Parts: sequence; structure tokens; C-alpha cells
Amino acid sequence: METLAKAKYVRIAPRKVRLVMDMVRGKSVTEALHILGLVRKAASPAIAKVIRSAVANAEHNEEMDVDNLVIKSAYVDEGPTMRRFMPRAMGRATIIRKRTSHITVVVAQK
Repeated sequence: METLAKAKYVRIAPRKVRLVMDMVRGKSVTEALHILGLVRKAASPAIAKVIRSAVANAEHNEEMDVDNLVIKSAYVDEGPTMRRFMPRAMGRATIIRKRTSHITVVVAQK
């Protein structure tokens, strides 16, 4: 039995989210949430929110035991990129890319 949760269009670049995601992949849910509480990165609250959502889905929909849940797989996909323009010298403009992420967490019982 496994359950998943997704957060889409999170306004953090996928490269930055993957750094934090690598720390919690394969850990138990309680250990992962403790790690995320100590990590000082902008992505850690977003990942913690998705993990808590996956745990709630497992508890409510599948009636799994919360204490035995493990993060089976966790990955970050790239979402759409918002493009903004910044004025530069001599009448030119530069594209500013504001990247988004899709965060997916799958939890399963031990």
C-alpha cells in the first residue's frame, strides 16, 4: 500500500528543492520532518507540507498506521517558467526566469 501527495506550481526553482529532497528520500516520515525542521532552506517548509499531506492521505484514505510510514519515493519536476523582463543599458531588455516546481511524495508502510 502506498499513497502520494503533490504540490504543483511551487515558486521555488527545482534545482534548489532537489537539494533538500535528497536529504529526506528513503527516511521514515517522523525522521524526515525532524530533518526538515532543522534545515534552513526556503524549500523545507514546502516539502514538509507535502509530506504531511501524504501522511494525512495515508491515514484517512488508506487507514495506514502513521508510525510505520516511510518515504518510498520523492521527486521534483520542473513546472512552467514565468518570464519577466528587466530593462538594461542602451534600451535593451533581459529575460528573468522565475521557475516553478512540482513536488511529489509517495509514502508506504515499512
